[in-house]
Amino acid sequence: MAGGRRKKQHFSRIHAFPCGKASLESDLSLIGGPGFSRVIYCNDPECFEAGVLNYGRNYVRTTKYTLATFFPKSLFEQFRRVANFYFLICAILSFTPLSPYTAVSNVVPLVVVIGATMGKELIEDWRRKRQDIEVNNRKVKVCIGDGVFHHTKWMNLKVGDIVKVEKDEFFPADIILLSSSYDEAICYVETMNLDGETNLKLKQALHETSNLHDDSSFQDFKALIRCEDPNANLYSFIGNLELREQQHPLSPLQLLLRDSKLRNTDYIYGVVIFTGHDTKVMQNSTAPPSKRSKIERRMDKIIYFLFFILVLMSFIGSLFFGIATREDLDNGRMKRWYLRPDDTTVYYDPKRAPAAAVLHFLTALMLYSYLIPISLYVSIEIVKVLQSIFINQDLHMYYEEADKPAQARTSNLNEELGQVDTILSDKTGTLTCNSMEFIKFSVAGTSYGRGVTEVGRAMAKRKGSPLPQEVIQEEAHVEEQTEQKPSIKGFNFVDGRITDGHWVNEPRADVIQKFVRLLAICHTAIPEIDEETGKVTYEAESPDEAAFLIAARELGFEFYGRTQTSISLHELDPVAGRTVESVMFERLAKNGREFQEQTKEHINEYADAGLRTLVLAYRELDEEEYSEFNQEFTDAKNSVSSEREEMIEEVAAKIERDLILLGATAVEDKLQNGVPECIDKLAQAGIKIWVLTGDKMETAINIGFACSLLRQGMKQVIISSEAPENKGLQKMEDKAAAAAASKASILRQISEGKALLTASSESPEALALIIDGYSLAYALQDDVKNKFLELAIGCASVICCRSSPKQKALVTRLVKTKTGNTTLAIGDGANDVGMLQEADIGVGISGVEGMQAVMSSDFAIAQFQYLERLLLVHGHWCYRRISSMICYFFYKNIAFGFTLFFYEAYASFSGQPAYNDWFLSLYNVFFTSLPVIALGVFDQDVSARFCLKFPLLYQEGVQNVLFSWRRIFGWAFNGVLSAILIFFFSISAMEHQAFNKGGKVAGLEILGATMYTCVVWVVNCQMALSISYFTYIQHLFIWGGIIFWYIFLLAYGAMDPNISTTAYKVFIEACAPAPSYWLITVFVLISSLLPYFTYSAIQMRFFPLYHQMIQWMRSDGQTEDPEYCHMVRQRSLRPTTVGFTARFSEHER
Repeated sequence: MAGGRRKKQHFSRIHAFPCGKASLESDLSLIGGPGFSRVIYCNDPECFEAGVLNYGRNYVRTTKYTLATFFPKSLFEQFRRVANFYFLICAILSFTPLSPYTAVSNVVPLVVVIGATMGKELIEDWRRKRQDIEVNNRKVKVCIGDGVFHHTKWMNLKVGDIVKVEKDEFFPADIILLSSSYDEAICYVETMNLDGETNLKLKQALHETSNLHDDSSFQDFKALIRCEDPNANLYSFIGNLELREQQHPLSPLQLLLRDSKLRNTDYIYGVVIFTGHDTKVMQNSTAPPSKRSKIERRMDKIIYFLFFILVLMSFIGSLFFGIATREDLDNGRMKRWYLRPDDTTVYYDPKRAPAAAVLHFLTALMLYSYLIPISLYVSIEIVKVLQSIFINQDLHMYYEEADKPAQARTSNLNEELGQVDTILSDKTGTLTCNSMEFIKFSVAGTSYGRGVTEVGRAMAKRKGSPLPQEVIQEEAHVEEQTEQKPSIKGFNFVDGRITDGHWVNEPRADVIQKFVRLLAICHTAIPEIDEETGKVTYEAESPDEAAFLIAARELGFEFYGRTQTSISLHELDPVAGRTVESVMFERLAKNGREFQEQTKEHINEYADAGLRTLVLAYRELDEEEYSEFNQEFTDAKNSVSSEREEMIEEVAAKIERDLILLGATAVEDKLQNGVPECIDKLAQAGIKIWVLTGDKMETAINIGFACSLLRQGMKQVIISSEAPENKGLQKMEDKAAAAAASKASILRQISEGKALLTASSESPEALALIIDGYSLAYALQDDVKNKFLELAIGCASVICCRSSPKQKALVTRLVKTKTGNTTLAIGDGANDVGMLQEADIGVGISGVEGMQAVMSSDFAIAQFQYLERLLLVHGHWCYRRISSMICYFFYKNIAFGFTLFFYEAYASFSGQPAYNDWFLSLYNVFFTSLPVIALGVFDQDVSARFCLKFPLLYQEGVQNVLFSWRRIFGWAFNGVLSAILIFFFSISAMEHQAFNKGGKVAGLEILGATMYTCVVWVVNCQMALSISYFTYIQHLFIWGGIIFWYIFLLAYGAMDPNISTTAYKVFIEACAPAPSYWLITVFVLISSLLPYFTYSAIQMRFFPLYHQMIQWMRSDGQTEDPEYCHMVRQRSLRPTTVGFTARFSEHER
């Protein structure tokens, strides 16, 4: 079977492509030792030797459970929670004589709650299972002998199989590349699923296997591979291939990883070396760090507190019961004669009172279990899942251009979104688009391109200088051209001297020609030509590189392909190079510095305008010099010595010298839409914003001004390694002394900043801290970081420049652990993953740098501007809903549980419950649980429009106003007060009075039904008073819960007395016909709600919270009154010092 037409492509002499790192001799010597023992029999996976090794299958399982482990493992997960374990103990004890209720009535609610949670786990795991089935059943071509290839499922692959992967297919396992459709046995690989990078990687097979052109070539192919054991390192590989008794070193250049994709290559042949869970991608698939919200952690403390109250109540009850039992029989006289203490069991035996007290203690622990809300955890999980669905479906956070909605990747942290104190943000791709546009360049000392960037406009405003008249005219010209000519992505260059071929008329047209030609030649991009339209597009390693190629194409130098000796332009160009300016200027020849000063000046202007700059220079070589270089470079590249990398750098340095300067490019990475407005709103909400970027300081500062993170008049505390004394220190030969002196310099700068901070605290001036990566390395040391943090948190804005990914993560950890406040990190690239995972909340931007940040995040959005709505609207709502929901849960359980306790005290702690068994069991599951879920999903204190109009409302979450200990104990007190009013009013009204026309007094069953009716009414009406925003669903659940109680009482009471016990016809025969039943219900309801209503009225009138002030404004129609709105904003506890609102406020002062 033919492999298809071979592509002619030679890359052995292209310096621009990465040649990969071959295995070193010292590394190769490890093969066969510990950690390097893997042996692969290529094209012979069924041989005896391979069978003895027994390597794993290619079947992959990502599910949490299997059919056999689901029940034991899931049950273990459920009963790890203290509350659930407690209810399990109660359920077991309910089968003993100690139980105050029947076993069935106690077990059923536990089964329902645990079953609901396990059902959720099962559904989530089944989704993972379906994904596994889809992946494991993908097909790939495998050699089955005699050079014949057949399709087989991925899961059936074995180590040693020869596979043929075709264009745009994923690699089914970790594979060693043997050959490809290109003559040089190269292929292009997309690794977005592994590292989030969208640029293509070049791979190349060994020369010795590159002649395996088609299927039939593998008829007699046999080889032996010895390599490292499975590990998680994606970027290293050590091994060798034994072919015809010759050893050939293998490197990462030959390794194709599972889940990466073959691109721009018709097909490849390879041998499987790692399968299934041995593959590097599966070795890297560790569980993300477990994150829990602060509210959830506080909720655990409340549960423990309630356990303490429960034990205390049980102890007090058993103590009194023991004393009463001991005194029951005094000289033959029985006090509680109905218990027959003269002839009874151990439970009421006066002679064994201590034992009776201990047994009563166990009974009380079971009876008062209703203090602990059994359905709390499952209700919160349901609510959070529904909240996440609302976030995912919010059209205001849907980015139509890229078809990307917001995504809540975890529901555990919804309420944490409403408590963010500090945002730590990446810049490139997060605040900016990471979509570069070629806008200016400098050639032969002349600057071309008259467009003005957003940063440039901000800089002009900051300096108080109007834009030049010619720039304004040029901008008008740009707009006119845009209307006439469709815009080209990546090319925003407008200058009549250059466009439309006019550059040939410039005085130094020869230099411009070399400059643009260099842009078209010196790169690592791969062209793709549309066969129908002939249009060329580029797969580039970076957006900058793509912008250069598009600019060259638009200026007349189109790159469209590669060969062994040339790149697209039909002629060989002199060897050229480009690099960052600080390195390039050092390598210029004496006669190549003609435009150096003008170019440096232009570069500084471009950097001030927020543009990314790059210097271009070239050098002409004669044929003899090139041949000598090529030989040395090839020898260095093929070396396997430990100095291989140094040899390559040394050879490259020989030729990258005496360069002739051409000029510099400037590309713009525009701010995303809405970034300044979003930052302004977040600042008004009292959120501090830090920017952690790899850009140099000048660019970062100008971006800060453009997005209103910095403003004119704001004092800047700059901690920089560029300070004059530091520059000298870095050149010292004694590195230890240099490091100590640098550290002392950084400490001095921090101390000066703190002094400035102390002075500014007496005035309304705000400070901004700007620090570079070199200084940050010292600032993060253990003995310095606390001082650095004190300075940083006192500043309105913090910008960390030249930050490495590790430094980003360390800064995030420092802020999170030392301040104890909620941190949110937001980024879009693989270099932001550490920061996202370290923060309390990680938000990934699904931009152009792949999906690595998104895959490591808790929430994903397409644009930075959506962070405003995610926090100020959804964050505030979720925080309020979850806080109110938990407080109400504890209120209703305390109210219910204390009525049981009071009745126990009334009945001399006999262990007799006041309510029927099923009344007890269904209280939390049916009669009161649905309104709480509706509260957690639908309630709004104010609308989304007002959340955004009054960002200070967000401070309720930052200050934790709605879930403070004061508020929690307030709700607990309300619960105890409701229980007192319900019990004592019911007892007082029914104890000595005839209940019906026949003159009968109320018995236990009537008292229990009446008290329970009062509890159901009170807690549901309390919910109605607490809700700010009613929907039909809330009405249905609140009033439906009350109606359902009466329906249940009728239906349950109609059952056989052996089933309904004390509830048998209690409603239809006793309660319903008695006017006193209805009068007591109404009286108790009003009495129980009156304290809360009175407190709420006084608090709202004289001590309103932010949301209550806004509610008053809305009801009075004053939301558009600027004076009243300004007065409300003045109640903010944290002044706004960042954003354009702060800039205007400062200007007014």
